[in-house]
Amino acid sequence: MLVQACLRGDRSAFGQLVDRYEGPLFNAAYRITGSVDDAIDATQAAFVIAFEKLHTFDPCTRFFSWIFRITLNQAFNVVSHRRPMTGFADDTPSAGRDPEAALSETEAALFLQQALMELDLQYRTVVVLKHIEGFSCREIGTLLDIPENTVTSRLFTARRRLRGILAEKGSVR
Repeated sequence: MLVQACLRGDRSAFGQLVDRYEGPLFNAAYRITGSVDDAIDATQAAFVIAFEKLHTFDPCTRFFSWIFRITLNQAFNVVSHRRPMTGFADDTPSAGRDPEAALSETEAALFLQQALMELDLQYRTVVVLKHIEGFSCREIGTLLDIPENTVTSRLFTARRRLRGILAEKGSVR
């Protein structure tokens, strides 16, 4: 196990953990913060904290869940200390795709991200975790330390509000 190797002093094992989890953690942080720079900051801070606190990791839990929670906390900290961005840039390369389809896909992604940023943080978080990251309601409850019923309720409210935002902007997709 890579975590055990890290605890024995193998720094390359931690590099492997970073390589494995950096993408999904960055994606979640981006969806919470709405900013590439803020997502990078949150993700990097999460890895630093994880490295420093690795001795506190409980091997009975999944490492991904543990570091994901750290990343969410860092993203929440960024959001609470900085004003959200109002404009978004898509940094996803579209090499090898039909330019028209890529543009349409990019526009849809930006439209959805802008709508997500209009949701309160508690609702945005459950939508990101459920629909973008693919966590179950039980897993989300564990990550956020809230009851599963609260997750379900927040998802219901978030979907309703998101639908209203999208309708208000002229596109329900």
